[in-house]
Amino acid sequence: MTVCAIEMTTATAFTIAADGSYAARLAGTGEARYPERWTLSGPEPYAVPLPLAQPEEADSEVLPLADGRVLIHRRVAARHGFALLYPTGGADAGPRTGELPLGALDPGEGVRVALLPPSPDGRGAFALAVGATTTTVWQVTGGAFGPERVALVPGRCSGGVWLDRAGRLLALDRELEGGVKTVAVDLGRGGEVSPLLQITRDSQDRLLLADPDSGLLLIRSDAPGAPRLGWGVLGSSLPVRFPECLRTEGATAVPFAVQPGQALMPESCGVALRLADGALALWRPADRRLFRLGAPAGWLGGTGLWTPEGRLRLPYATPDVPCGLLATTLPAAPPPVRLEPPPQTAPRPVPLQQAPLAEV
Repeated sequence: MTVCAIEMTTATAFTIAADGSYAARLAGTGEARYPERWTLSGPEPYAVPLPLAQPEEADSEVLPLADGRVLIHRRVAARHGFALLYPTGGADAGPRTGELPLGALDPGEGVRVALLPPSPDGRGAFALAVGATTTTVWQVTGGAFGPERVALVPGRCSGGVWLDRAGRLLALDRELEGGVKTVAVDLGRGGEVSPLLQITRDSQDRLLLADPDSGLLLIRSDAPGAPRLGWGVLGSSLPVRFPECLRTEGATAVPFAVQPGQALMPESCGVALRLADGALALWRPADRRLFRLGAPAGWLGGTGLWTPEGRLRLPYATPDVPCGLLATTLPAAPPPVRLEPPPQTAPRPVPLQQAPLAEV
């Protein structure tokens, strides 16, 4: 599956594991919040509560791993603690929650810390610590000795999009010298930073979503004169396009899932978007229209996942159905156009200076 970038100001309410097997959210209301894990890989979804002796704060973040454990990030004063939660107990003891502490960070005053989207390998988990002039990427699971610093990036960064299936290449939107550009951070080479998206010197360019299978990129930029939603192909020499059908909604729409398994065929990938009014929209680059749909009742977090077969599964919770998935599909795609494949090495910048400002 494909996971979109996160905003540093709010936690994602419902997070799906990289392989789509599990999901997690902070359930409950008010002062009675607790982590909840959803199992999505079976014939029917089901939820398992993971409460501890004390309720969780409303600003705690949860993130599911592919092995079924749930990472929780808690803030206590200036410290940020991390732990793994998992269901335990038996027939006599009843359901219980096990907790494995992973350590804590004390990043200093004025530094914001938030979890990044699940790593594509399903095992590691990372956090972004944003200071006044630098941003640190911390690996909080999958390492040997608790939280480990894996990259130090000059500038203030936000977002967070994985560019490969190994969890090595991470794209961040970096604010530096008054502008926002997307850079690629190679965690396998000590956090080496290279440009990824650059349109003009003064434009604000952000990467919202990426699919490693097809190389499809979803971006937002004000280079056309106003914030617009555009798409390109990772490592391709083809220009990025700003579709006319996305002009109205593109300034505020948030793409949250891309159909996987479409190798060499980015134009045929289904894309799901959450609109500003909470509605759902479906689109593919080969189309010249946006299919707007009503959001399901109880839709959680404006999230979902595509299957390789083209079914979009949307999580929802209502009083009658506390753990549900609603499936929908896009209309049949036109014949795909085969494009050059994404590179197997670190990506090079997309040539956005040649990008058309509207589709013909």
